[in-house]
Amino acid sequence: MRAEGRSVAAAVTRAFTTAGRERDLAVQSMKAAGAAIVAWAISGWWLQDPMGMMAPWVAILLVQGTVFRSVLKGVQQLGAIAIGTLFGAGAMMLTGNTLTALALVLPAMMLLSTWSWFGDQGIAGPTTALLTLTSGPVSDTSVGHRLLQSALGAAIGIAVNALVLPPVHLRDVRESLCTLAHDTADTLDAVAERLGEEEWDAKAVADWRHRVHGLEGRLDNLRSARQWSGESMRMNPKWRKRLHRDAPHVPPEDVDGHWVAVVGSVDALVRILVDVAGEDRRTPAPTLGALREYGTLLSRLAAASRAQGDLLNRSEVRQRATERDDALDEAAQREAALHEKLASPGGSLSSIAALGTLLIQARAIRAEICHDTADRSEEDGDEGTRSAAGYREDTAENTAVNTAENTGEGTGQHVGASTGEDTAPGPAADDDGRAAAVGRARDPRKRVP
Repeated sequence: MRAEGRSVAAAVTRAFTTAGRERDLAVQSMKAAGAAIVAWAISGWWLQDPMGMMAPWVAILLVQGTVFRSVLKGVQQLGAIAIGTLFGAGAMMLTGNTLTALALVLPAMMLLSTWSWFGDQGIAGPTTALLTLTSGPVSDTSVGHRLLQSALGAAIGIAVNALVLPPVHLRDVRESLCTLAHDTADTLDAVAERLGEEEWDAKAVADWRHRVHGLEGRLDNLRSARQWSGESMRMNPKWRKRLHRDAPHVPPEDVDGHWVAVVGSVDALVRILVDVAGEDRRTPAPTLGALREYGTLLSRLAAASRAQGDLLNRSEVRQRATERDDALDEAAQREAALHEKLASPGGSLSSIAALGTLLIQARAIRAEICHDTADRSEEDGDEGTRSAAGYREDTAENTAVNTAENTGEGTGQHVGASTGEDTAPGPAADDDGRAAAVGRARDPRKRVP
């Protein structure tokens, strides 16, 4: 209870001090309450309508998270209310008995409420039919008043949501990307911390899996935030859009694709390490020294991911950009050193394959962060950062070419020794390998099979 109380107090504090989800929820709650009060003041106090309770009931439900959603839900709810009212009144006129009319109408209305056209507003149909049959005498006048008051409440709810601080969800995408980048960095740090140890216990492996599952949840949050961001600008008054013109732009959707690929690569490398740490040892482990160096590589990728997350949130731009670039450059150097170790003679073919697969995932993570960096540079117009991104791309291309040459020679020696066949690449094969490596460096979305 104490923890819950502290959480509530912190949320209240954030609602008053900083712009964010808590303040948005508070504003929408106050708007819904205000819409209901206005609706009752008009229908119950001023007009003194006998069906006046319908107006505030509908109004409070139609102050939704976006103006477009308020309009959509309003149409759905008015349709359900109209059908429920007419069906209830018709059954009462046919049977003349409330119980019989309920037994006739409610089963049909409950089935009709599941129609996809009503969305989540279908329950308003049987609810209205129940109120129509049980709240007083049914007549043409009462049916007309019920429908008119429902329309009045819908108009008030939609108007309040559209004209009084209409919700615009611009910061949600940026915050979701920032959180995803930070959680990715935490996952990479957690893996890197344990790679230097000789044995990994089941608790560490379970923690890695839990963290990767959390990243997948962050991706779902990002997709939801992207949907809300686009929807919140539909049917939004132009003057409200002008208020948000000076706000930070929403990152382009291409950025989402880069981080989806990063999470996929993190998931892949964790799966490999889980196989390495398993009791059956299905995947032979690389040497302890190689794993330690790989852990250092992951820690630099984590630093780059964390810095990029801060940049997505517009925090300490110049300092964090420098830290990100330095981390990416150092990660490229660590990667090149591990590639040289991979191509050197010695070691079992299976352990070399495991290390090579891990390096493929690390290179994919670095390449996606580099591409995200280039996308952000083009959006912000930062020439210095764009140049740095181009330098890293050239470095990645050269590293990939050298790796293709060294790995082709090194693995050719190992495979040839184990199979007794001559596997040395010819000139044509070498050119194809170089071209493929360059293509993968330029387009990180191309995966090495």
